[in-house]
Amino acid sequence: MTTLDLPAETTAAPAPDRAPASPRTAPPPERRIRIGGVTREDVLTILGAATGSLALDWILYERVMPFSGAFGFVLCWYLLFLVGYTVLGRLQWGALLVRERLVSVLAWSAGLAVVGLIFDQIGYVAMRGYEAAQHLNFFTQSMETTSALSPITSGGALHAIVGSLEQLGLATLFAVPLGISAAVFMSEVGGRMARPVRTLVEAMTALPSIVAGLFILGVVIITLGFEKSGFAASLALTVMMMPIVTRAAEVVIRLVPGTLREASFALGASQWRTVWNVVLPTARPGLVTAVVLGMARGVGETSPVLLTAGFTTQMNANPFHDRQVSLPLYIWNYVKQPYPDMVARAFAAALTLMVIVLVLFVTARVLGGRRPGQLTRRQRRRIERGARAAERAALERRTVVAAGPAVAGTHRTSGTAAAGAS
Repeated sequence: MTTLDLPAETTAAPAPDRAPASPRTAPPPERRIRIGGVTREDVLTILGAATGSLALDWILYERVMPFSGAFGFVLCWYLLFLVGYTVLGRLQWGALLVRERLVSVLAWSAGLAVVGLIFDQIGYVAMRGYEAAQHLNFFTQSMETTSALSPITSGGALHAIVGSLEQLGLATLFAVPLGISAAVFMSEVGGRMARPVRTLVEAMTALPSIVAGLFILGVVIITLGFEKSGFAASLALTVMMMPIVTRAAEVVIRLVPGTLREASFALGASQWRTVWNVVLPTARPGLVTAVVLGMARGVGETSPVLLTAGFTTQMNANPFHDRQVSLPLYIWNYVKQPYPDMVARAFAAALTLMVIVLVLFVTARVLGGRRPGQLTRRQRRRIERGARAAERAALERRTVVAAGPAVAGTHRTSGTAAAGAS
């Protein structure tokens, strides 16, 4: 008989005493990483570089070098500031970060310089022209009965304001359709003629304004026999404005995504409908900017107007007959005179010209500055009316469908009753 040796019972040895589990340590607080922005180190570095470069610039200009002049002082200070900022930045940052922040400083300083120059020009013109612009007669009278020695309370620039608005309006009426049509042809139609048209437009962009005035003077006034007038001046301004509008509009139209055109073609639209309903509405904000650029180029031109519109001190609201003055020509004629009141009138006219450009720009942005795809009030009302009409039609269909079985049951009941009576 064989016995099986069973293993002896083994008892688990008690586990050695373990140290009590320590409570879970709280994670460190999260730090928000800020991408970009300005830190305290950036500000201190800029201030240190600006202060040190200013002190070094003063030593060089006043004690060491035989330099003089405010412009040279500021230019030298700026160059020394860039060098000092690069050196201080290299002591605390890497080369890549130093280059990045140096480019940021260059961009910010260039923007501030441009804004400062603009405000300086506006302030100077406003200061010189306030003496004449503060009197209401400057905006309500012409120079017909005013001489060079007349007081500042006599005469004004009403005839020049009217002339500028009419000439600019006619030039915009002529240049904008032609410019946008040429841009659509070059970007959407193409073909063999696209390259010559583009070359001609680029050549016209660099055309001196005096050449445009001479062209209208030789062709329209001398050859065709038209008289000097606001209409002839508007034709000269059209020659100046059209290439600006065309080039800017072409760039904007080319930025429209091609997928929008493909979607329009896939829905069965023709090329004309695609351009009119898809491309141009999408590029509307950029086209408005192109128009404003062209108007800004034309409103300040003097030499084409001088050759084609002539000069007059009388009020002429008809641009198709007789001479008509504009604000640039008014400024050019009076700013060179040795009489302080005449110079004040010229600066007041310059200030008025700035205000007109600002008003035109704001009006253009309000009228055409909607985002791509943003609907007008009329379009929203039309969509709402269509939605309400569709909702009423759907409600009527549901009512008819719901009333159908009841009407059928009524007919069946009446038919059964009639059969039983018979």
